[in-house]
Amino acid sequence: MELRQLRYFLSVLEYGSLGRAAVELGVGASALSQQLSKLESEVSTRLLTRSSTGVAPTAAGLAFEYHARLALRQAEHAVLAAQSGRMSGYASVGLAPTTASILGLALIDRMRERYPDIRLHLVEMLSGYLMNQLNARHLDLAVLFQAETGPRLEVRALLTERLFVLVPAPLVKDGWGESLTLQQIATLPLVMPSTQHGLRTTLRSIFERAGLEASIVMEVDGLSLLMDCVCAGHAATIQPGATVARAHQAGLRVFAIDEAQAQRRNVIVSLTDDELSPAALATRIVLQEVARDLVEQGRWPGARLL
Repeated sequence: MELRQLRYFLSVLEYGSLGRAAVELGVGASALSQQLSKLESEVSTRLLTRSSTGVAPTAAGLAFEYHARLALRQAEHAVLAAQSGRMSGYASVGLAPTTASILGLALIDRMRERYPDIRLHLVEMLSGYLMNQLNARHLDLAVLFQAETGPRLEVRALLTERLFVLVPAPLVKDGWGESLTLQQIATLPLVMPSTQHGLRTTLRSIFERAGLEASIVMEVDGLSLLMDCVCAGHAATIQPGATVARAHQAGLRVFAIDEAQAQRRNVIVSLTDDELSPAALATRIVLQEVARDLVEQGRWPGARLL
């Protein structure tokens, strides 16, 4: 069903004649009649009765008229909203610390450029806590690392990230190449987030599949403090590509992991569309665009779009 068919239908009702409506619309009477016939075919009922004196709506046509006018009005509002580009409102987005370090500022910049009247609320916390916030309806959407969600939540695939080992110079061993095996990593003391963090869950699964156990000597849930511990030489850590730039700046050695499963999947988890405000729906679209741009521009190391 096309908007022009609705306009044709309403114009015929207004003028009571196919001929007069065709003149006002600037189309041929035959073309107008064909479009009306297609419309009736799509709704599977007769909307108009044609006679020598003109055209009149059937009972079904009268019922259809109200919704046709409403649909055209909504379409006109959509055009005006798009042309004004001044969508307003409020949207809350949750990001894990590693994700926030690469995606947070880029999302803020894009939202301020495109929707300056949307008030954006960014929440940075561990992924397990973010899920609780979503279930409690305290967040509109979040970037998480697992697809298991609560009731009435929607999941959209975003990207996968390769994991890297960040090692302070004193812990680097002679003979290491550009990548490390899980067996080599198992010999390293590691500082990692607690089990509330999705990264910790991913790491446990990777080592369990290989029949190994990681040597975690310290748990730190704040990314800045965790990286400070690594830079101080207390332990190595395993982090996604979002932290690679920071690791290089700190003088840490960055090693790839010689294991295909050493990656984590990023998904956007949100409230269902009928619960999201227009501002939140727009924010979700922008978040996807920003993530795509970061990956395609090579600014998200080890990331691959899904």
